[in-house]
Amino acid sequence: MTRPGEEASVTSAFVRSYVITGGRSLPASDDLALHTLVTLAPERTPPLGAGPEVMAIWQLCAGGYLSVAEVAGHVGLPVGVARLLLTDLFEQGHLLRRAEPPRAQNVDRATLEKVLHGLQSLIG
Repeated sequence: MTRPGEEASVTSAFVRSYVITGGRSLPASDDLALHTLVTLAPERTPPLGAGPEVMAIWQLCAGGYLSVAEVAGHVGLPVGVARLLLTDLFEQGHLLRRAEPPRAQNVDRATLEKVLHGLQSLIG
């Protein structure tokens, strides 16, 4: 309990999205799709004054390519906020990104049966 004139300490780990983004509007969904893969550019150092969310993204992306959705899930941020932070890092030259992989195509039944018979002949 605080006394009059005394400032209460902030104890919640919850931070509003607009605080993390600095009140900026979110990027268009075409800028970074959920399946777009991102990773750190080689030989980069974290930006000065990076917040804890950016540093968490930095550490995640240092391990290799992750999708935008995976980054958002791991750091526990809404996807729009993660996309905005990733866009900032990309525009500063810290991130590389690859287009989402093409959708898998259906294979006809005859091809699947040939693969199955080939595997069965290898196994015995």
